[in-house]
Amino acid sequence: MGFHGGELAVQARAGVAERAGQLAAMAGQGRLRPATAEFLAAARLAVLTARDSAGRLWISPLLGPAGFLRAVTPMTLHIDSRFPAADPLYGLPANQPAGLVVIDLAARRRFRINGVLTGVAATGLTIDVEQAYGNCPKYIQPRRLHVAGGASTPGRTPVFAGDALRPQDRRLIERADTFFLGTTHPTAGGDGSHRGGSAGFVRVDQDRLCWADYPGNNLFNSLGNLAVDSTAALVFVDFSSGTTLQLSGTAAVTWRDEMSSDEHDTGRWVTFTPKRVVVTEVPGLYLES
Repeated sequence: MGFHGGELAVQARAGVAERAGQLAAMAGQGRLRPATAEFLAAARLAVLTARDSAGRLWISPLLGPAGFLRAVTPMTLHIDSRFPAADPLYGLPANQPAGLVVIDLAARRRFRINGVLTGVAATGLTIDVEQAYGNCPKYIQPRRLHVAGGASTPGRTPVFAGDALRPQDRRLIERADTFFLGTTHPTAGGDGSHRGGSAGFVRVDQDRLCWADYPGNNLFNSLGNLAVDSTAALVFVDFSSGTTLQLSGTAAVTWRDEMSSDEHDTGRWVTFTPKRVVVTEVPGLYLES
């Protein structure tokens, strides 16, 4: 597979083409190796990028007990969970590109899996793996999640659905230190990624969101997708209340040649315009002390 044209263009613009080339094997065909399968089997949270039945892109969280993610083979992942009716990906079609990021917040570990969602059934979801690789722990805010009552696949309660952010949605975004970004590419498929920073690192201006693109692994999977297709999706989770804010819309990357002395200043900013807003709550979700 390697890098697609959008990723190569962003790598060149950022001046990291040579360094990215040294990591090109990460963007090649991946496998769920034994150590990866062990990590997946212990995970409690995954976030999936895919399209709903109307073709709109979303990124949605999946919670479950240890073991709900299972490497059936080195090239097949089964997710023993389905999206609840309140989630915009409820009833999503099979045989479409999908991007999954699996994250252990407490251990500050994350792993990305991209491929094709080949199965949607009462027993869960199945992904045929095309790319699989780990990411560094940078910007992951450590926290331990727990669902009261030990629900194996906790449901979600609908709160709001509309076309614009409400004041309480803006406040949730402005105090968030974590969100997940879903992007897509016409031939390379979907991708899900984690973004983290100090509370307030995502700004809200009118109905648009913007954030600085912090230094990372130089692969530019997300920004490379956006260079080709502006379609994007975001999800914010208020882990203390269980409120989940999902946004579907478009995003654009802007570049600034002059940079400050801030170690996080790469000169790159992403601006996101939501076109659809869905808010739900996960009953019983709380943080362990």
